[in-house]
Amino acid sequence: MVMVSEPPVARRRKGRIRLVARRFARNRTALVGLVIFVLLVAFALFGGLFTRWSYTDSDFLAIGFPPSSGHWFGTNDAGNDLYAQVVHGLQRSLVIALTVSAGTTVIAAFVGALAAYFGGWVQRVILGVIYLLLVVPTFLIIALTANKTGGDWRWLIVVLTLTGWMMLARVIHSMAQSIRERDYVRAARYLGESPVVIVIRHILPNLASLLVINFALGVVATVLAETGLSFLGLGVKIPDVTLGALLQSGAGALFASPWLFYFPAAVLTLLTVSMALIADGLRDALDPTSESGARA
Repeated sequence: MVMVSEPPVARRRKGRIRLVARRFARNRTALVGLVIFVLLVAFALFGGLFTRWSYTDSDFLAIGFPPSSGHWFGTNDAGNDLYAQVVHGLQRSLVIALTVSAGTTVIAAFVGALAAYFGGWVQRVILGVIYLLLVVPTFLIIALTANKTGGDWRWLIVVLTLTGWMMLARVIHSMAQSIRERDYVRAARYLGESPVVIVIRHILPNLASLLVINFALGVVATVLAETGLSFLGLGVKIPDVTLGALLQSGAGALFASPWLFYFPAAVLTLLTVSMALIADGLRDALDPTSESGARA
């Protein structure tokens, strides 16, 4: 039997991944954040199995009731079970946050790297479009879209993705300008590889640490953005719910029914803190000059 040896590039990549994983695993605060995030995802996926109520069901015999054995998180003024609504709201918030963060990272990576690779008039055109989009009032676009679509979460994902990639694209463009002058990029160009292949295989892998950290921080930013839009009435609308929508409705009854605010606020806080800890741990694990990473 002929043994096929693994290419050196693949071995180096696997070795790099194992090193980053070890450095991350030895960061206790990052592990705490990861455990909290995994538990929140499990709660979003399987939490509904522990209640017989749906987030749209109304218990007319328990309207505005505090937490009890029948309704663990209490009910709102429509008799909806808050526990079921928090589970569904966390699901929807995670879908929105992860999708928007991934979409903005991918768009920014390709646009910024392609602008840096081509240079010249292509770079000027792309940067001109980025600067133009940066001065467009995003809030007005979201407000108009929310008014036209009735608070559909799918359209919210589209709008937040299309209006949230420009700043990262500028950063990636600046960093990719130095990478395009390296010998292996020039060699790939002389060998006739297409610009898209060069960007994917040679430029973006060298920006992986920035992209990974931005994805983690983007989840936090998207959750906070959705929460802020819900407070202004521009987020997801009833009958669908997100954590931001629950906070918006709970804030109006903070003194009469405080459980309507504090339970969604606690879940939202755990989500944002866990992702911030994960992002901080990834930064230390990916940065060889980090002091905490060196200790790990």
